[in-house]
Amino acid sequence: MRRKAFLFIPAIALAALSDDAFGQQLLGNHDIDEVVVRATKAADGTPMAISNVAADELEKSNFGQDVPYLISSTPSVIVTSDAGTGIGYTSLRVRGTGDNRINITVNGVPLNDSESQSVFWVNMPDFASSLEQVQIQRGVGTSTNGAGAFGATIGLQTQRPGMSPHFEIKTAGGSFDTFKATLRGGTGLLSDHFVFDGRYSLIRSGGYIDRAKADVSSYYASGTFYGGATMVRLLAFGSDECTNQAWNYVPSDSIAAGNRTYNSCGEYYADGRLNYYDQTDNYRQQHYHLSGTHTLGADAGISLTLHYTHGKGYYEDYKTNRKLSEYALDCAFDSRGDTVRRSDLVRRKWMDNDFYGGVLNFTYSAGRLDLAAGLSANNYDGDHFGRVIWVRNIADLRPDHEYYRNNGSKLDFNVFAKTTYALSEHWDGYVDLQYRGIRYKIDGDDDALKNMHIDRSFDFFNPKAGLTWHSGRHTAYASFATGHREPTRNNYTESADEHPTFETLLDYEAGYSCNTDRWNASVSLYYMDYRDQLVQTGRISEIGEALTSNVDDSYRMGIEVSAGVRIAGWLRWDGNVALSRNRIRNFTESVAAYDASYNDLAPIEVHYSGTDIAFSPAVCANSTFAAAAGGFEARLSTACVGRQYLDNSSCRSRSIDPYCVSNLIVGYSFRPSFISEIGLSCRITNIFDAEYETSGWVASYVVEGQSTVDNRTVEDGLAAQAGTAAMVSLTLKF
Repeated sequence: MRRKAFLFIPAIALAALSDDAFGQQLLGNHDIDEVVVRATKAADGTPMAISNVAADELEKSNFGQDVPYLISSTPSVIVTSDAGTGIGYTSLRVRGTGDNRINITVNGVPLNDSESQSVFWVNMPDFASSLEQVQIQRGVGTSTNGAGAFGATIGLQTQRPGMSPHFEIKTAGGSFDTFKATLRGGTGLLSDHFVFDGRYSLIRSGGYIDRAKADVSSYYASGTFYGGATMVRLLAFGSDECTNQAWNYVPSDSIAAGNRTYNSCGEYYADGRLNYYDQTDNYRQQHYHLSGTHTLGADAGISLTLHYTHGKGYYEDYKTNRKLSEYALDCAFDSRGDTVRRSDLVRRKWMDNDFYGGVLNFTYSAGRLDLAAGLSANNYDGDHFGRVIWVRNIADLRPDHEYYRNNGSKLDFNVFAKTTYALSEHWDGYVDLQYRGIRYKIDGDDDALKNMHIDRSFDFFNPKAGLTWHSGRHTAYASFATGHREPTRNNYTESADEHPTFETLLDYEAGYSCNTDRWNASVSLYYMDYRDQLVQTGRISEIGEALTSNVDDSYRMGIEVSAGVRIAGWLRWDGNVALSRNRIRNFTESVAAYDASYNDLAPIEVHYSGTDIAFSPAVCANSTFAAAAGGFEARLSTACVGRQYLDNSSCRSRSIDPYCVSNLIVGYSFRPSFISEIGLSCRITNIFDAEYETSGWVASYVVEGQSTVDNRTVEDGLAAQAGTAAMVSLTLKF
């Protein structure tokens, strides 16, 4: 086994005021909590397209679904769920780009997996219950730590320490045998210096899709020391998940036949069709952050965060009639003495990884100048290996036969400085400079038993600049930003190119907003110009992964309009619409070809001009009516998404139909004398029982004898979502 790295925590010197003076300062001033946040969060007036979702908004919508679903009403956001319910494996897209192209941080610490560059929300169940705010910066966004931002930057800010003692119990239950329980509490300020907060959550759901169960739990704990101008916080959060696989999605012909919940994962044949119920994904992940923050007078602050994340787990598959040689197994003899070269088997594909590093931030604000700077160095060390745990008709298989192993390591270094300067009474200038250096290595055998040796280094310079004009209730801005993104692990291991190159994005943004006491409105314009964007070619690998290739020239352009109005003292409406055009100027699709005996032939190339980028709808809109009177609250929200193409051919037969879905939340809270608050609420999702799909995949091929490539054979899977469903929640606050 590779020796794992350990994080050594240095001692931090603490400065303290007298208890009386400190207590008055602490309870009246939270500037010390803002040092870390200000370094990575976009402030009001930053020349970018920004949406903020506060803790109270998250809480009202939180019935156990993952964070993407709780921010889905913000502009240009689309969410999807393997299980069809928003619990388990979920993901989101912003402006058509998936979350492996979205930079996501927790208090400025990178959350994206270093190799896939994705965030697996199944490992963050009920994390919304520990959040103070979520900020979504669309486009490149401002400089921060971690993965390259090619569609958005999302900053998750955890809750501030509670200065008063509190305890809360929240339970919810409903459709698809879904159950959620959350315990949350805090000590309040102890001895004028210490605050402890914690949460534990348990969520279980049977899922809408067949055999798409989820059993997940998570915890959050923080201990904070305030000592005058210094704050030290130890933060730990983590999760344990076991979910049945549903990532094959539902074939379109099954949906057409009315079988919207069909799940092929774990399906096999042995004297009839059977299901393997241990076809599961299992993963445990723990995060640890140690932060020291010090305010340098009224104008400046500095913070250092040391972090460590460990993750380990596997997913288990039943494989039917496979060649034993594919799993580094010699042919064997069964009980009758016959030679066995093919057999059913069960495999487990493991990951065991460590991610650790440090993040240093500095902020300064005085007069006309507002400055933030950051420095971070992070290292990833991950083992990938596969084991065969059972083979039919072979009794002498050694336990946990290992058939492949490789290691991925990645060093990521980042430094940035960004400043806003008041040029005049109405004009602010913004400059943001970032350098990011990466070294990524893979060594060993992959799951196809192919030896890999990848050693690539990248040096990225990402400048950004903009102007903001503000006068009273009016604000306007224009900005330019550069982003770069290195290939992911799959871009190397499952690429149609032998050596995929990095991607470049030039992002042009402009916007205007007006805010009054009764209404608000804003408009954002963008043009995102890509060079060497990695897109799916249309072919899949031997193990079912979509092959990718760099395309020279592609772009996204659009307009995002948001508005809100208080119709009456008790009624408010908010909505947004995003209209976009997402194109690859010249695209060559590679279609697999076979002879009548299904032997490989040379792939067929099909050339397109001006095709739609996959999963990038031209229309995305949201509407929310919110009513509140006394302790009563109600919210009716509707999301509409235009046609999404499953590949880059703009072929209507390989696309997802447009859809609209509406959800209703009704709640009532009251404050009896014996408890702080009792809250009752009910959520009904998809109240009009729409049949819709939110994502999917497609693969196509031509068999000798088919007349044209347009008459190809198509295999696909669509992410069918649940019909009308209900959840009821009870909250007790002490």
